[in-house]
Amino acid sequence: MHVGSFVLAAQFPGQGQGEALHRAVRSAEVAEEAGLDSVWLAEHHFVPYGTCPSAITLAALLLGRTRRIRVGTAVSVLPTVHPVALGEQAALLHVASGGRFSLGVGRGGPWVDLEVFGSGLAAYEEGFPESLDLLMRWLREPSVAGTGERFGFREVAVVPRPSESLSSAPGPEVVVACTSPASVRLAAERGLPMLLGMHVGDEEKAEMVSLWRQYARVAGRPGDEILAAAHVSAGVCQVADRRTDAVETLLKSMPGWLKQGLEAHVTVDGRARAMRDPLAYTELLCGLHPVGTPQLCADRLAATSERTGISRFALLVEGSGDLAATEENVRRIGSEVLPQLR
Repeated sequence: MHVGSFVLAAQFPGQGQGEALHRAVRSAEVAEEAGLDSVWLAEHHFVPYGTCPSAITLAALLLGRTRRIRVGTAVSVLPTVHPVALGEQAALLHVASGGRFSLGVGRGGPWVDLEVFGSGLAAYEEGFPESLDLLMRWLREPSVAGTGERFGFREVAVVPRPSESLSSAPGPEVVVACTSPASVRLAAERGLPMLLGMHVGDEEKAEMVSLWRQYARVAGRPGDEILAAAHVSAGVCQVADRRTDAVETLLKSMPGWLKQGLEAHVTVDGRARAMRDPLAYTELLCGLHPVGTPQLCADRLAATSERTGISRFALLVEGSGDLAATEENVRRIGSEVLPQLR
């Protein structure tokens, strides 16, 4: 089992953006010190829900500040960037870090980002498969030409080649955020592991893993590849001496962050959107994920792994909104939870 942190650089009410980013960087540094396996970095634009607009840029910083831990994006929003530009950055980090970088990609949402970056709504609604395939070609082939509807260009050399890394991996790992059967099928047909969100529980994640395996088999993916697929489960983790204390910590802080963060999202086409109730959503997360004593957290992670077949976790550790409390939470995961899982 591999346990990592999920870093949003969340801006809680009353905090500045610099404070949120400092907590994000520091929590990642402490994650390596505490023995966690990975750090996954979220990406958001124009909203305090997350103050990191470029997960791959923050990943570069953290790869330079760490020596052991794997650093990944969760996720780089593919419809708002050119897949070749993202592929070049991913290849650079893969080679320069000795293979410690993971590239998580996703569709994002129908947000105003699509207008600001000029990609348009079609890039979100229809263009994700083309972008993903071009990205994967860039990360696996020596030269690439754009032959799709959205991206057309003459053949050019891939520089740097991901395979030039001093590691056994042919290129950076690519993980796809999946929230629907369509995205599960997209990932499965390409043999790419999934990142599953923290808003769904074990039963739904198990169903998505099963569906991924079905689609992968139909697509003719090798059996050993299907069995070895290392999907990632996102969640929340808050460690305390009593479960009530852990829950209270999150109920005091997360609803305010969720309210201001989710309300700030603006759709590109004015479509209506339903927002979760911040308090009810926090309570849901506390019920789904490892929130409580070290023993409870270890048991819940083990149970999720057994029920879903997922062996990797990306856990939101900054739910308190406080730097010192976040550092303590990460250290307790490393010293009191991980030993019970290993």
